[in-house]
Order: sequence, then structure tokens, then C-alpha cells
Amino acid sequence: MQFRRPYNLDQADAIGAAIGGALAPGDVVLLSGDLGAGKTTLARAMLKARGLAGEAPSPTFAIVQPYAPPEVDLPIAHVDLYRIEEPGELIELGLDDYLYDGALLIEWPERLGSDGWQDALALAISGAGDARVLTATVPPAWEARWPLR
Repeated sequence: MQFRRPYNLDQADAIGAAIGGALAPGDVVLLSGDLGAGKTTLARAMLKARGLAGEAPSPTFAIVQPYAPPEVDLPIAHVDLYRIEEPGELIELGLDDYLYDGALLIEWPERLGSDGWQDALALAISGAGDARVLTATVPPAWEARWPLR
């Protein structure tokens, strides 16, 4: 299923919160878009929907920023692959381990190469400022719980 919605920055938190509220163990959310498109903003709203108090730091330098109960109600790893140069570097991150009881939010998923997750929710952000567009490729595992209509 494809979903497309224009939005502005005031609506970004609500969109991220709706998607974050629907996260389940084993989910992978891929966030793509240009630098400054709003990937981290959506990820932060998803984390806030799961109980994170305060603002989540961008994982650009840490690459993987894990969150676990009681900080959030579902273990989530926020991943930023911007600094990854080769898909082989991903092995050291152990991303699959987070999926046993939690979820992954991955910025810059194009750095995954062909080693991605077939059933991931893919969110692409285009545009800038108050003229952004969210395009979601919603996999079958998400269709019944997709929160945006």
C-alpha cells in the first residue's frame, strides 16, 4: 500500500506520534529524505509517543542510540547511517539484535545497500519547510494498523 500526505512542521509531531504509537516488536521504520528534511523530527515524535521524556539526541555521531524501558514502553534503537560508508560496516552494529523485543528507526536507509528488511515501513520525506510531503510504502504487516488515512 502507498500513502502520500502533504504536511507542515506543525503537523510533524502528530504524524510521528501516530506512527510511533503503532510500533510493535520486530518493526523496522526506514526514514529517508535530504539533509534537513525532517527525519529526526519524525523519529523524535515516535520516541515521545512511546514515553520518552525530553528531546532525543540525534544519533548522527553515536550511529545507534538505544532506548529501553522504563525510559520508553518498547525497546527502540534510533539509528543514523549517514556516516556509514560501506554496507559491510553494518555488521558491527548488530541491528538485528534489537528486533527480538523492540523496533528500529533507521535514518539514511539507502546506506544499508541490498541488506535491508523486506517488510520495513519506508517513509520518504520530500520538500522543505511547510511544503513537505510524506510518502509511505506500507508493508502488509502494517496495513491493518497503519494509523494515517
